[in-house]
Amino acid sequence: MKLKMAERSLFAILLRSPWWISFAIAIVLGLIASVLLPRQYAALGPSAGFPFFVIGVIAAWKQWQAPSATRIARARQVFSDMAWRDFSGVLEQAYMRKGFTVTHYAGKGADLEILGPNGKSLVSGKRWKAASTGVEPLKELAAAADTASARAIYITLGELTDNARSFANKKNIAVLRDSDLAEFLPK
Repeated sequence: MKLKMAERSLFAILLRSPWWISFAIAIVLGLIASVLLPRQYAALGPSAGFPFFVIGVIAAWKQWQAPSATRIARARQVFSDMAWRDFSGVLEQAYMRKGFTVTHYAGKGADLEILGPNGKSLVSGKRWKAASTGVEPLKELAAAADTASARAIYITLGELTDNARSFANKKNIAVLRDSDLAEFLPK
């Protein structure tokens, strides 16, 4: 069973926040603990902020590795100008560079099947240019993924409707947008 952090937990929120917020919390907690602890234990006070320090380091690493706003905008422009054949070729090449085996999916609901160290995934990306995605393409992808015993990945430049977002969360469909798509753009 794979453990998943609750989206609204304090640590999940801090991981999505600027890194310095976690460091500030760690410092404040350490100072408060140092003041409130008895004198002989005051030196242990800074350790109270250690979990927040760790979260700050993880957040800083993720933010440092994330593509810039310029790169995201460039990727959106490049991908929105592509035809499906070109876009699917970029997806295939990007997944192969990451060590996946890529084949075209023959069934309905998905476009690519990728095999990697964590198993099989089905990727749906034909509607990547749609300004808004409803729940129907996600239902088709989820059905195909269930049939193939695979993870589901949906790729879009647009937004998901509220129903589609809720469905994707419920069915554990990974939705790749913006910064995720910038990773597919050749450097």
